[in-house]
Amino acid sequence: MDRPAAALVARAAASTVGSLFLSTARLYPHRIAIEDDGQDKARILTFTQLAERVNRSASALAALGVTRGARVAVLSENRLEYIETQLACALLGAITACQNWRLSPRELEHCIGLVAPTAILVSPRHTGILSDTATAGIPVIQFGAEWERRLAAASADTLPDVAEPEDPLLILYTSGTTGLPKGAVLTHRSQLARMTAAPFDLGVRPGNTNLCWPPLYHMGGTEPAHYALLTGGRVIVLDAFDPDRIADKIETERFEWVSIMPGTLGRMIEVLERRGVRPLGLRTCGVMADLSPPAEVARLSELLGADFLNCFGSTETGTPPLSGRQLPRGATGDLGKAPSVGAEIRLVDPDDNDVPDGGIGELAMRGPTLFSGYWNNEAATRQDFRNGWFHMGDLLRRRPDGLYDFVDRAKYLIKSGGENIYPAEIERVLVGHPDVRDAVVVRRKDARWGEIPVAVVVSANPRLEAAELSALCRRELAGFKQPKAIHFVPPERIVRSTTGKVQRGAIESWVESWADSQTVEPS
Repeated sequence: MDRPAAALVARAAASTVGSLFLSTARLYPHRIAIEDDGQDKARILTFTQLAERVNRSASALAALGVTRGARVAVLSENRLEYIETQLACALLGAITACQNWRLSPRELEHCIGLVAPTAILVSPRHTGILSDTATAGIPVIQFGAEWERRLAAASADTLPDVAEPEDPLLILYTSGTTGLPKGAVLTHRSQLARMTAAPFDLGVRPGNTNLCWPPLYHMGGTEPAHYALLTGGRVIVLDAFDPDRIADKIETERFEWVSIMPGTLGRMIEVLERRGVRPLGLRTCGVMADLSPPAEVARLSELLGADFLNCFGSTETGTPPLSGRQLPRGATGDLGKAPSVGAEIRLVDPDDNDVPDGGIGELAMRGPTLFSGYWNNEAATRQDFRNGWFHMGDLLRRRPDGLYDFVDRAKYLIKSGGENIYPAEIERVLVGHPDVRDAVVVRRKDARWGEIPVAVVVSANPRLEAAELSALCRRELAGFKQPKAIHFVPPERIVRSTTGKVQRGAIESWVESWADSQTVEPS
């Protein structure tokens, strides 16, 4: 029986990340797709070779029971197999749950348990942290010889395309207001929409070369890599931030954009100046200009001869909604944000009414780049998508010239070196100590990281040392979440409103001058 015309039209529009990758591989079979610039040895694959490995990876995962909708957890530094797994899952209609190797074993256990994966793929470098995590009953396969044996035994034939555009593709983790990470669900639709936004927001054209050093568990690593591969471009994979290796690539390769994350600008500048690096060709650099010292933003863009990316987005939204304006090379000062193409924007008050121009409101958006909610967290999804708009938790002001100025965060958040930290994550650990009566975490400006977390503690034991709490945080939290100073104060210094809410702004303003407290500066 013939299918209805509407069904045929819908199917014709149903491209997915997997189907588009295979289409691109057929168009450019002999082009270089990936260069894995590993420290042990470099690996280079053409699109034909990469497509074969992706097909074999899909067959190997299917043999493990991975089907449409199943989750595959990946715990690894950037490497060829990570991207292959993401593409293989895309072909199967399965979901890659990208694990953050900077988390503590307890946090990692939560993230893996949240998604209940069918299989876990891990690199040799990170088997140690996984061994401290409860994974009973879940097959764990190590990249390297074990994984290569499975690929060699798997079929290279392309499996049937079963994915749909609204099927989940990735789960990327974001900090949770209740103290543990949430899993943001990105679909094939949102990933392809973000790809179409890239030329406008990142200034990169189809077929570009992507320098993939930001971790692939982060949108800043995965999304640009996918964009390059799906448009016939090339991905150069680095396993970590290494300013000398990045400088090598900048000298020998042409890039349209190279990401330099907050907290790394100073080290990158030092290498560029010391070596006298001359970029072969670069149009745009950097990311999140607000979170780096203005002098470093200006100096880096001068050294690279490139504009600086003045973006304002999130894991949940992609580079939209406010990434449509870049800073001219060497510029400082005005960080006003321009709307991204394809993003609808509102500034709203607590009752979701639009605020007038010049007023301060929470940024709400809708558009095709949006994620599809938080995995297994109906309450958080309903709250953030109230009235059919995604509420970002950021307060902004719209200027007469149409640009937007960031004012503050409606949801108190610490952005340190490009990572999001909610105070509750740290407070949960501190108040778990039997000698801690109360604890509040606030942000403090920092020349290198943009912002850092600082803890204010009310102790029930005068002999409690800050170093003891610091050691506790080191055991329980990722390094970037550890408080960089711990202050002991009397209970009255924890300022609260009449409804009992902590007045973090007031505490923030006092932290720098608190001399009557014991502090520790963890290494």
